[in-house]
Amino acid sequence: MNVQTYLAQFQEPAGYLDFGRFGPISAAAAEALGDAVGLMAGHGWGALEALDAAAVRAARSAGRLLGAREEEVAFVGSTSHGMFAAAFGFVGRGGSVLVGRRDFPAAVYPWLRAEECGGPAVRLLDGPATVDAVRARLTPDVRAVSVCAVDGVTGFRAPLAELKELIGPDRVLVVDAVQALGAVPVAADAADVLVCGGQKWLRAGWGAALLLVRERAREQLRPGLGGWSGVVDPLGGFDHPRPPLPGARAHTLTNPDGPAVAALGAGLRLVLDVGVDRIHALIEGVLGELGEAARSTGLRWDRGQPAAGSGVGAGSGFARIAMPGVDPAVLHAALRDAGLTTTLRGEWIRLSPHASTTVRSPDAAARLRAAVVAMERRSPGWRPQPQQARTG
Repeated sequence: MNVQTYLAQFQEPAGYLDFGRFGPISAAAAEALGDAVGLMAGHGWGALEALDAAAVRAARSAGRLLGAREEEVAFVGSTSHGMFAAAFGFVGRGGSVLVGRRDFPAAVYPWLRAEECGGPAVRLLDGPATVDAVRARLTPDVRAVSVCAVDGVTGFRAPLAELKELIGPDRVLVVDAVQALGAVPVAADAADVLVCGGQKWLRAGWGAALLLVRERAREQLRPGLGGWSGVVDPLGGFDHPRPPLPGARAHTLTNPDGPAVAALGAGLRLVLDVGVDRIHALIEGVLGELGEAARSTGLRWDRGQPAAGSGVGAGSGFARIAMPGVDPAVLHAALRDAGLTTTLRGEWIRLSPHASTTVRSPDAAARLRAAVVAMERRSPGWRPQPQQARTG
């Protein structure tokens, strides 16, 4: 698929720079949803068979994207569901787990709840999960390290390959990839467990998330949240518990949302067809223009430059801006008035464009400049101080 055909899939509003929160779905995902709903409206068991076939296709697409076998992929209801399945896989095993204190709560609470139920003791990392930070906390009792592939606030990209090399084969690397997959290259082969919903960069909406559990991690995780859908022949008798299924399906609670899985499969196929490197290059081009506009107008500009020992530079798909001496809520309102949709996070405003921003919002940088001009009028005492460009 060429880039133009890919970009024609999208219809988000002009000025939309909030894909880190929600990515308006593609035409292919919308079609998959509509077809699935039509099947459920006009068919009986045949609809379920068709939805099962769509799930198999989606698993194959996920496997291609992640470099995994089909049986290593299952579908759950959300990224949170997948992270809970991973965390409860360690209940009763003892030891500890390293988790980022400032990670998105969906990547933190599963481990806290699992600890309350006899899971590993949670040891919180105060900064980004750099190699140096993890090495400093890596004691013999650590069973797992849980990281976000991309931090949704700072844009920090975790060095997955280096982290896996550091912790070794006897510890499990669990990755929340929802803020990365489909937008930036992800070293998925380093992840023992990886979870990603479809509502952000995959542009497939809510209701389904892929759950990758590598065969190499099978003995280290028990199916702590595994329900009837995760066991062998659950309706074949009453001699429960039945043995768990092989692969990732052992960690599923029930059957997934068929239409949502079909839409997620469509989103995965689009990424495969156009290539994540091309998507990433387009995102970086938009962020380059926005960064030039921000620095030239005196805004603070941050791309999540990692600390020493991370092994990963900028290029996450995120940037943050702030105006020195100005309430960020006021700047956020000015951006809205200029026609830009962004996310306010504490003292910063997050920008998260997508590849389609190049055609849906080619004037995004001009709108950013217009917002700063409006701010100058509202804050007479403030004057922009252009910044020097810097890498990262």
